[in-house]
Amino acid sequence: MSSATRIIARGRRVLELERDAVGEAATRLGQEFARAVELIQASTGRVIVAGIGKSGLIARKIAATMTSTGTPAMFLHPTESVHGDLGIVSDHDVAILLSKSGETQELLPLLEQLTRLGVPCIAITGNRDSTLARNSSVALDGWVKEEACPHDLAPTTSTTLALALGDALAVALLEEKGFRREDFAKFHPGGSLGRKLLLRVRDVMVAEPLPVLQDTATMRDAIVVLAKQRGLGIVLGPDGRLQGVITTGDLTRLMQRDGDVMAVRVADVMTRAPQTVGADELGSAAVHVMETKGVIALPALEPDGRVAGVVHLHDLMRAGAA
Repeated sequence: MSSATRIIARGRRVLELERDAVGEAATRLGQEFARAVELIQASTGRVIVAGIGKSGLIARKIAATMTSTGTPAMFLHPTESVHGDLGIVSDHDVAILLSKSGETQELLPLLEQLTRLGVPCIAITGNRDSTLARNSSVALDGWVKEEACPHDLAPTTSTTLALALGDALAVALLEEKGFRREDFAKFHPGGSLGRKLLLRVRDVMVAEPLPVLQDTATMRDAIVVLAKQRGLGIVLGPDGRLQGVITTGDLTRLMQRDGDVMAVRVADVMTRAPQTVGADELGSAAVHVMETKGVIALPALEPDGRVAGVVHLHDLMRAGAA
């Protein structure tokens, strides 16, 4: 076996072991997980996440994920906690404690102090019979058959599973709380992600001139509007409400069926009850509709149903909504 082939095989083995560990854990997930989510959701304080070594690094990431998805959380170093940092903890908090063995000596004094303070503890551990598991309010099963390390020593598979369980808690919580994309945007105002989440349809739509056609218009009228307004015309009734849309695609299909199209009424060709998007919706939501429905432009509506403008896929993409 060549060196490259051997290296690739080793890499695949690691990924397969970690994939299998997460898959097996999913089949074991049960009432303890629901109880953990309920404990966190019922808390009026923060989630205190703690671990030592590699588990500590995973704990930091879990705390960061929860904080960014609407569940205030912070990492607490177990050793520092018993030398003054325990002062950040209140009896309104809930804790998540990570330890593969469940017997980590630096973590157990923190468990004792949290219990004394009346803080519910959620253990993520590979040993359900450990001191940590037995003395926690809930113990989530983080057992793995083996580490990806060939010596079964370096935390690899176990930390991947602990991270996945933390992500599962965070996502379940955000869904239980009804955490929306708009809420996510508030916590991510910077960078391309922030621009994508904060961008509204109103920010990029074309409001003037609107590609308006009356319901009495003919295809001769429509051709002029389609040529000037990037291939989309909106048909308004006497009350100014949207009745339908017509596109260059509609025109092309009509011409393929009938050579004399100029006198055909737009109302006979247009798409009635077309896809629309709210002017105040996220730009990314408009992109999703366009990609799902296979269209490149949408009428944007005000909350009262009036047409506010037209939004084009290319404008959304240029603005960073996709």
